[in-house]
Amino acid sequence: MTFVVTENCIKCKYTDCVEVCPVDCFYEGPNFLVIHPDECIDCALCEPECPAEAIFAEDEIPEGQEQFLEINAELAEVWPNISEKQDPPEDAEEWDGKPGKLELLER
Repeated sequence: MTFVVTENCIKCKYTDCVEVCPVDCFYEGPNFLVIHPDECIDCALCEPECPAEAIFAEDEIPEGQEQFLEINAELAEVWPNISEKQDPPEDAEEWDGKPGKLELLER
Protein backbone atom coordinates (compact mmCIF):
# COMPACT_ATOMS: atom_id res chain seq x y z
CA MET A 1 0.00 0.00 0.00
CA THR A 2 1.05 3.61 -0.48
CA PHE A 3 0.17 7.01 0.85
CA VAL A 4 -1.26 9.58 -1.56
CA VAL A 5 -1.09 13.37 -1.70
CA THR A 6 -4.51 14.77 -2.57
CA GLU A 7 -6.06 18.00 -3.81
CA ASN A 8 -5.62 20.20 -0.75
CA CYS A 9 -1.83 20.19 -1.28
CA ILE A 10 -2.27 22.13 -4.52
CA LYS A 11 -1.00 25.69 -4.03
CA CYS A 12 -0.25 24.95 -0.34
CA LYS A 13 2.74 22.64 -0.89
CA TYR A 14 3.86 22.44 2.70
CA THR A 15 6.93 20.21 2.93
CA ASP A 16 6.76 19.13 6.58
CA CYS A 17 5.96 15.62 5.27
CA VAL A 18 9.15 15.47 3.22
CA GLU A 19 11.32 16.02 6.27
CA VAL A 20 10.07 12.89 8.07
CA CYS A 21 10.07 10.49 5.11
CA PRO A 22 12.69 7.77 5.74
CA VAL A 23 12.88 6.72 2.08
CA ASP A 24 12.66 10.10 0.29
CA CYS A 25 9.66 9.13 -1.83
CA PHE A 26 8.33 12.68 -2.32
CA TYR A 27 8.57 14.50 -5.63
CA GLU A 28 8.03 18.20 -6.20
CA GLY A 29 6.19 20.05 -8.90
CA PRO A 30 5.56 23.77 -9.31
CA ASN A 31 2.64 23.88 -6.83
CA PHE A 32 2.11 20.32 -5.57
CA LEU A 33 3.93 17.36 -4.04
CA VAL A 34 3.43 13.69 -4.88
CA ILE A 35 4.44 10.37 -3.35
CA HIS A 36 6.00 7.70 -5.56
CA PRO A 37 3.81 4.63 -4.94
CA ASP A 38 6.60 2.14 -5.64
CA GLU A 39 8.96 3.82 -3.17
CA CYS A 40 6.54 4.47 -0.30
CA ILE A 41 7.01 1.93 2.51
CA ASP A 42 3.68 2.71 4.17
CA CYS A 43 5.33 3.97 7.35
CA ALA A 44 2.59 6.58 7.93
CA LEU A 45 5.05 9.18 9.26
CA CYS A 46 4.08 11.78 6.66
CA GLU A 47 0.33 11.79 7.19
CA PRO A 48 0.22 13.51 10.61
CA GLU A 49 2.91 16.01 9.56
CA CYS A 50 0.85 17.53 6.74
CA PRO A 51 -0.57 20.89 7.92
CA ALA A 52 -3.08 20.81 5.05
CA GLU A 53 -4.26 17.27 5.92
CA ALA A 54 -3.78 16.32 2.26
CA ILE A 55 -2.08 12.91 2.72
CA PHE A 56 -4.08 9.71 3.02
CA ALA A 57 -3.47 5.98 2.96
CA GLU A 58 -4.39 4.50 -0.41
CA ASP A 59 -7.44 2.76 1.05
CA GLU A 60 -8.62 5.89 2.90
CA ILE A 61 -8.62 8.43 0.06
CA PRO A 62 -11.67 10.68 0.47
CA GLU A 63 -14.52 10.26 -1.96
CA GLY A 64 -13.95 12.27 -5.10
CA GLN A 65 -10.16 12.26 -4.65
CA GLU A 66 -9.45 8.79 -6.05
CA GLN A 67 -7.82 10.18 -9.21
CA PHE A 68 -4.92 11.39 -7.07
CA LEU A 69 -3.57 7.85 -6.78
CA GLU A 70 -2.92 7.91 -10.53
CA ILE A 71 -1.78 11.55 -10.49
CA ASN A 72 0.82 10.77 -7.80
CA ALA A 73 2.14 7.77 -9.76
CA GLU A 74 2.29 9.70 -13.04
CA LEU A 75 3.98 12.85 -11.75
CA ALA A 76 6.47 11.03 -9.49
CA GLU A 77 7.99 9.65 -12.69
CA VAL A 78 8.73 13.10 -14.13
CA TRP A 79 9.18 15.51 -11.22
CA PRO A 80 12.42 15.83 -9.22
CA ASN A 81 12.84 14.18 -5.84
CA ILE A 82 12.65 16.38 -2.75
CA SER A 83 14.14 15.36 0.58
CA GLU A 84 14.39 18.55 2.62
CA LYS A 85 11.77 20.85 4.07
CA GLN A 86 11.31 24.17 2.30
CA ASP A 87 9.31 27.27 3.06
CA PRO A 88 5.73 27.04 1.81
CA PRO A 89 4.41 29.52 -0.74
CA GLU A 90 3.61 32.90 0.81
CA ASP A 91 -0.11 32.45 0.12
CA ALA A 92 -0.33 28.81 1.28
CA GLU A 93 -2.64 29.62 4.20
CA GLU A 94 -5.08 31.36 1.85
CA TRP A 95 -5.34 28.21 -0.31
CA ASP A 96 -5.54 25.68 2.53
CA GLY A 97 -9.01 24.12 2.56
CA LYS A 98 -10.28 25.68 -0.66
CA PRO A 99 -12.16 23.15 -2.81
CA GLY A 100 -11.85 22.68 -6.54
CA LYS A 101 -8.10 23.17 -6.88
CA LEU A 102 -7.43 20.29 -9.32
CA GLU A 103 -7.70 22.67 -12.30
CA LEU A 104 -4.90 24.73 -10.74
CA LEU A 105 -2.42 21.83 -10.67
CA GLU A 106 0.66 22.83 -12.65
CA ARG A 107 2.26 19.87 -14.35
